[in-house]
Amino acid sequence: MGGDDRIRLFCALRLPEDVIDALAEWQLSLELPQIVRAVPRENLHVTLAFLGWCPAARTGEVVDNLRSRAARIARPQFSVARYRETRSVGMVVLSEDEGAASLAHGLQRDLLGGIERFPWLPHVTVLRFRQRPRLRPPLPDVGTFSPSDAAVYRSVLRSTGAQYEVLETVALGG
Repeated sequence: MGGDDRIRLFCALRLPEDVIDALAEWQLSLELPQIVRAVPRENLHVTLAFLGWCPAARTGEVVDNLRSRAARIARPQFSVARYRETRSVGMVVLSEDEGAASLAHGLQRDLLGGIERFPWLPHVTVLRFRQRPRLRPPLPDVGTFSPSDAAVYRSVLRSTGAQYEVLETVALGG
């Protein structure tokens, strides 16, 4: 990639492997209508800030900002709060965490020039669809968990859906 190339970037908390396993197993247990597609396990994460199309040369700034802010928060603690649908996605909404919300809002202010949504909604997008199915699935049993790191991701759009690539990871809490 050259510095003038444009790439889709976002910052997110990475989920522990046992949480990813539990969510993937939960997805498989659902009897999904054909209009619903489960998000692949390698794409499960908690978005902090979606930057969209950016010059590839901006990646270093994004990593530096994430590293600086992530070092100042304690590892967040989450549990599953509820299931929610929008027009195009189904999500597992997580409990609130003040440090993670501060991280998300700080990244959004620094990298986007303003906060996308207040309060920040910690969630994992688990399903995608073109027509809202109005599901009422049982909640996945993931217990309480704590991500240990965050990452800057590149999102590549493909005919089969977005593919996410971790560009850099940073530890939470220093």
